[in-house]
Amino acid sequence: MSSIDLRPATPEDYEFAYRVHRAAMRESVEQTYGWDEPWQEAYFRERFDAARRQIIRYDEVDVGVFSVEDRGDSLFLALIAILPEYQHRGIGTTLIRQLQRRAKEDHVPLTLRVLKVNRARELYERLGFVVTGETDTHYQMRWSAHRAEE
Repeated sequence: MSSIDLRPATPEDYEFAYRVHRAAMRESVEQTYGWDEPWQEAYFRERFDAARRQIIRYDEVDVGVFSVEDRGDSLFLALIAILPEYQHRGIGTTLIRQLQRRAKEDHVPLTLRVLKVNRARELYERLGFVVTGETDTHYQMRWSAHRAEE
């Protein structure tokens, strides 16, 4: 059985995190805004905060980046990005289900936002998330234990 775990990100993980961003998000970003590599690099560098990220590990190999914000009244899945060659192995499902358990224990909803063109929306819907709002480019989605039990 494969193992999935998280480790704290460090500033030295910047290059890996950007590689994951480019590999996992480029298609969706390109369809939504167009992909401008220099702009993406600058934007990513400006917002990269290792203290707010975790590195997803699969069988002791770094395969993605994960970030969750505890907003008091909710947990917000700020980022889950997995290298394409490791997608469809249950990694994202496992991590999101763990977050759902945490949200249930804390009696708060789990929220996220996803680009409208991102296929990850299908995963979120399969895990019980519902669209609660939208912008021109994103859906806001929410999962709550109370609703899931109905």
